[in-house]
Amino acid sequence: MHTADPSFQADEPPPSGQRGPASGMDLAYVCEWEKWPKSTHCPSVPLACAWSCRNLIAFTTDLRQDDQDLTRLIHILDTEHPWDVHSIHSEHREAITCLEWDQSGSRLLSADADGQIKCWSMADHLANSWESPVGSLVEGDPIVALSWLHNGVKLALHVEKSGASSFGEKFSRVKFSPSLTLFGGKPMEGWIAVTVSGLVTVSLLKPSGQVLTSTESLCRLRGRVALADIAFTGGGNIVVATADGSSASPVQFYKVCVSVVSEKCRIDTEILPSLFMRCTTDPNRRGRCPAITHLNFLARDMSEQVLLCASSQTHSLVECWSLRKEGLPVNNIFQQISPVVGDKQPMILKWRILSATNDLDRVSAVALPKLPISLTNTDLKVASDTQFYPGLGLALAFHDGSVHIVHRLSLQTMAVLYSSAAPRSSDEPAVKRPRATGPAVHFKAMQLSWTSLALVGIDNHGKLNMLRISPSMGHPLEVPLALQHLLFLLEYCMVTGYDWWDILLHVQPAMVQSLVERLHEEYTRQSAALQQVLSTRILAMKASLCKLSPCTVPRVCDYHAKLFLIAISSTLRSLLRPHCLNTPDKSPGDRLTEVCSKIADVDIDKVMINLKTEEFVLDMSTLQALQQLLQWVGDFVLYLLASLPNQGSPLRPGHSFLRDGTSLGILRELMVVIRIWGLLKPSCLPVYTATSDTQDSMSLLFRLLTKLWICCRDEGPTSEPDEALVDECCLLPSQLLIPSLDWLPVSDGLVSRLQPKQPLRLHFGRAPMLPGSAAASQLDGLARAPGQPKIDHLRRLHLGAYPTEECKTCTRCGCVTMLKSPNKTTAVRQWEQRWIKNCLCGGLWRRLRLGYP
Repeated sequence: MHTADPSFQADEPPPSGQRGPASGMDLAYVCEWEKWPKSTHCPSVPLACAWSCRNLIAFTTDLRQDDQDLTRLIHILDTEHPWDVHSIHSEHREAITCLEWDQSGSRLLSADADGQIKCWSMADHLANSWESPVGSLVEGDPIVALSWLHNGVKLALHVEKSGASSFGEKFSRVKFSPSLTLFGGKPMEGWIAVTVSGLVTVSLLKPSGQVLTSTESLCRLRGRVALADIAFTGGGNIVVATADGSSASPVQFYKVCVSVVSEKCRIDTEILPSLFMRCTTDPNRRGRCPAITHLNFLARDMSEQVLLCASSQTHSLVECWSLRKEGLPVNNIFQQISPVVGDKQPMILKWRILSATNDLDRVSAVALPKLPISLTNTDLKVASDTQFYPGLGLALAFHDGSVHIVHRLSLQTMAVLYSSAAPRSSDEPAVKRPRATGPAVHFKAMQLSWTSLALVGIDNHGKLNMLRISPSMGHPLEVPLALQHLLFLLEYCMVTGYDWWDILLHVQPAMVQSLVERLHEEYTRQSAALQQVLSTRILAMKASLCKLSPCTVPRVCDYHAKLFLIAISSTLRSLLRPHCLNTPDKSPGDRLTEVCSKIADVDIDKVMINLKTEEFVLDMSTLQALQQLLQWVGDFVLYLLASLPNQGSPLRPGHSFLRDGTSLGILRELMVVIRIWGLLKPSCLPVYTATSDTQDSMSLLFRLLTKLWICCRDEGPTSEPDEALVDECCLLPSQLLIPSLDWLPVSDGLVSRLQPKQPLRLHFGRAPMLPGSAAASQLDGLARAPGQPKIDHLRRLHLGAYPTEECKTCTRCGCVTMLKSPNKTTAVRQWEQRWIKNCLCGGLWRRLRLGYP
């Protein structure tokens, strides 16, 4: 792999020679297929592409082989590891026309030109293992539009309130009804599709696993549907827009209602007002753009606004329309009989054009924003502070290779990326470059990320291009305002649970410290209940930010250790049960916290006396199964105390724990619990290598830990550890063998190695030799050398130098754990359920090959 000068360039002028607005976009990386002798991946016709809220990208290609028919492939990749693509032999007989992710980002719909729809889901919650247990079929009728049913969850972003202190003011829940509900109001899952012959088909997923499918005609007079799109209304209805492909024909709209009657799916349709494109009714433009090539609602939950594109062989026109209620004028005769008073005036729904473009180059692809920014009619004027906000723009790709971001209502250009005629390598002399022949490289399909800060495009050569979209759209912004943009979107991801990889693309090393501090400030302003819900998510977010700067890299280990500590504490506390079922006061875990916070005695046995030890009795097999986790707690306490004399060096992992009274308090509670369990089952205690046989290692560590905790606990003022405590910690290496902790491995991802204006050229299926970054080199000293024994980071079990057990790794933090559990006890299963779907940091799992290096 080498740094390339790819085809898409942000700094080349448009063909007309006129400089447009500041670029606002640049290429992050390109990933292309290797050339094989007898088979090649070629872009599908049509090409489908989809981007999930977990930053998984799905797109289609066909595998062309000399002696066989085309194989329809669906490729799924994580944006952090694009070369590690998982290709699915979809078994679709015809070209795949649609791909759609669900709102959780864990299931994918695919539909083809033969009327077959398949629902793909992760096998064993692995991002590179997929299966299709269910689907539906409208035989022989190509699918032209596809969508999941709406689950009733809609969040509005208020950009004008991005400086507010409460998340509730910045992000408000919009009243929105699901498309269909089960008993008790739970939304029913399923999908809806529109076929080329004018049929609408709905499939419902029952809790039992069965699929209810029903198909109806959109209207009595069925006609050809070349283009269609689907949107949802707040009242739980569905709106379908259709066009027959000719700009001289009307764009039709239908309301679709779905219900379940007598265990059968019922579909009712109703015709809504239609529209003719302005380019058809305008005498000066009539016939210039004969075909409608793109028809899209501006958002899945915005059925009142639609985007239309009409094209000829050489150019296109884009129009944005809005559906509004207007008063119906009443004749004077009827006014005299029954005067119209107030709101009693009859109203009519009518489509009005909001904006239209002049002649453009021919549009090849459209990408719509997923960021739910609330817009009003006054936004047509667009306030200056939100004019260049990325979530307000949609992307248009043209056949000349350029990409434009335009305002989604006014269609004003906000950012432009110009393309050179052909891709070239940086080591090729300009004189020897051949003159471009044939059509320019252009996007056939593209998608915006869920924060609109990145754009993926699949070009006509089958390459995947990842573009950054600047939060300021290329316009100069002061650093505080740029940070405010990124902070606002990080908070949005924290609240929704969406992955924030595309935001990290824009974080420079100099921004990291400020972003982490401001993120923490905003978090502490929220209510205690909300802080508890978001406590692990903000730690994972801070860890991913700190990877981007060499000054903050050691803190990455601290944040992951805190995630692990919180998970262990929650699991162990949940195993405790009251001695009597009708106990009116607090749970054993709450009493443990209360006692340990009130009694600051340095003697562990005196603290233990104040607890009802009968509430801490567990089964012997359970205690033995937890030994590896208890060992980690003991080793971590010993490591922290031994590192106290070096506290002046913030480059050592564990540094932030030495001033974190909350984390030290949790460790102190766990030490007390472990001491009690050691009386029941001595073999579950952490094992220490001591120089003296009479040394009570746990008492010693608890005494030193308590002294350190007293210096920084919440109740009193923070103070520096006294010299006596530091001297005792200096003696620890001579009393106990200090363990070498297994920190997380260095992630092999891209985001910390992507440099502005220096795009990378990658190849599918071939791991690159990435250039080292300053931040990555800081972590190299914490990683295990090749050939050394590897460890299961979540079970704390040794796997050997070349593991023989199947393992999985986190796509974000690089955490490695075994795919199958070696222990079947209830306590271990309870621990493993915490990260069965996602890593503790929230990242997705992907399968590793056996004996991974």
